[in-house]
Amino acid sequence: MIANERQYRITKAEAAKFEEALARLETVEGHRSDEMRRIMRDAMESQLEELQEQLAEYDALRSGKVTVLEIEGLQELPTALIRARIASGLTQKELARRLGLKEQQIQRYEATRYSGVSLERIQQVAEVLGVTIRERLTLPAGGETKRPRGT
Repeated sequence: MIANERQYRITKAEAAKFEEALARLETVEGHRSDEMRRIMRDAMESQLEELQEQLAEYDALRSGKVTVLEIEGLQELPTALIRARIASGLTQKELARRLGLKEQQIQRYEATRYSGVSLERIQQVAEVLGVTIRERLTLPAGGETKRPRGT
């Protein structure tokens, strides 16, 4: 996932390199067999597609067109917060300023997907971003985890 403009520029440059390499692969016969060129092309196309998807996601978030981020569970919340920051037009530096932190702290939070960050801090980030988080808890069917009374 691309989290900032620097990563965006790097990813865009890497995608361009893969496009150039693919073009060269098609024009250079070399000593490689057809099978080897096919394997190399498939691998490069797969990597290029992944980079293009990341670029497209970042562009969509930056455009302001994304208004709802669906998550399936709490484990997806950190990535959703990063996406929400991008969609709200805030840089890591601006988010840090609004939280009274250094930019490097936000970079660490995002690099580790908020691992080890307190729930209170996550709530502060959500408040600064102006996001509303709604999560539905689904209980096990038939009370499978119920403990006997009195224990």
